[in-house]
Amino acid sequence: MAIGIPVILAVIWGTFAVPGDPSRSGKAPVAVPGIMRLVIELAIFALAIWTLQDIGFLKLSWTLGFIVAIHYIISFDRIMWLIKN
Repeated sequence: MAIGIPVILAVIWGTFAVPGDPSRSGKAPVAVPGIMRLVIELAIFALAIWTLQDIGFLKLSWTLGFIVAIHYIISFDRIMWLIKN
């Protein structure tokens, strides 16, 4: 599970993309709408945060949650692009 789950999530992350996404190569192996890509990203980060909390790393889970929130605030223009596409 320690290897399998991250590999599966990495495959999902790399497979589902929005065509023309400026933060990626612009190529989409499986094209999805922007809102779906945003949901995938948030679900993966939420799973990581929940997993850290569940195994007892409360401070680390809060830290990761804070970093993810700051990342999405800083990349607000990309978030808006995803929502529009």
